[in-house]
Formats: sequence, C-alpha cells, structure tokens
Amino acid sequence: MEKPADNQYPINELLKQRWSSLAFADKMVSSEVLLSLLEAARWSPSCFNEQPWSFIVATKENPTEYDRLLSCIVEGNQPWAGLAPVLMLSVAQLSFDKNNKPNRHAFHDVGLAVASLTFQATEMGLRVHQMGGFHLDKARELYKISAEYEPVAAIAIGYPGEPDILPESLRERELSPRSRKPMSSFVFTGEFGQTASFI
Repeated sequence: MEKPADNQYPINELLKQRWSSLAFADKMVSSEVLLSLLEAARWSPSCFNEQPWSFIVATKENPTEYDRLLSCIVEGNQPWAGLAPVLMLSVAQLSFDKNNKPNRHAFHDVGLAVASLTFQATEMGLRVHQMGGFHLDKARELYKISAEYEPVAAIAIGYPGEPDILPESLRERELSPRSRKPMSSFVFTGEFGQTASFI
C-alpha cells in the first residue's frame, strides 16, 4: 500500500512516498539493512558536529529484548507497533562533550538523524513510524539512562504490510488520506504570524 503526498510543489520522490504506516509485514529486517539505516543517521548534520544521538535497538530475533522495548511503548500503540520487526528508542545527550554546557539543539539534531534514517529506509522499501507515546520513566529505568540523556521517541521499523492485518479502528486510520497544514499557516515574513508575501 502507498499513500503518496498530495504536494502542491515539486519535492523529492522519497519525501513524497514517506509516510508513517501502522501495518508491518511479517518479514525480518536484515542486519545489513539495519546497519545502512543507522549509517544514514550517523552522517546527519549536528550543532558543532556533536552528534548527540544514541539508539537503543531491539529486533524480533531477540524476543526478550524486543518485549522489553515494546513494554516501554504506551498500550494504545502496542498492537500495531508490535507488528514491526525492529523497535528503537532515540536518545539525546543534553550537554556538549566539548564544554559540558547545555545543548539546546540536541532534540533538533536527534530529529535530523532520525529523518536521515527514515529517508534511507524509504529508499530501501521500509516504513518508519515514530512515536511520542512511550513511557519515559520506564525507558529510563529499564535501560539505565542517566540524567545527562533524555529519551526522545520510540520508533517502529519494518516492511509495509496490508491494512487488513489491523483492527478495524486502526485500519480506518491507515486508509485515511494524508493531510498537511497550508504553508500560509507557518511561513512568515516581517513578524511571527504574518504570512509571507510569496505564499
């Protein structure tokens, strides 16, 4: 199943094809493919080249580790996230290595790394679905994540599956059209909230 973006202006095909599906096929992601996704993340830009991202990874090939990470995901997301053969937690380092000062760009940079991973995944025929719906404190406790780091998002990765494997409520969500705010609502000139004249 595909849900290409209904873009108003030309964009890269990977951007057009990327979407956060809920249905994942019962097909493992090889170590080689997974390493390519993480390599894409590794080469993302970051403030002062600090690369403040870390990833906790669990695959269905190791059920104990997989179930541990799945338990960090909120109950409402588990039915579909548990279909994905790969689960991750992205984690941000909150201060700079070079001077130990707070890195206010850390979450931004982790997001860039996951975007790179996501577009590499799209190129390789996989789907990536990021979630804010996970138990932060549980993740911190289970994985012994110190206060210098902050879990950012849970991530499900796998090959696309058919919508009919989902419960009806999720199937409707999977089949619904994609939508985006108009540019006029977020592109400004002159002052914040004033729509740019070229829109």
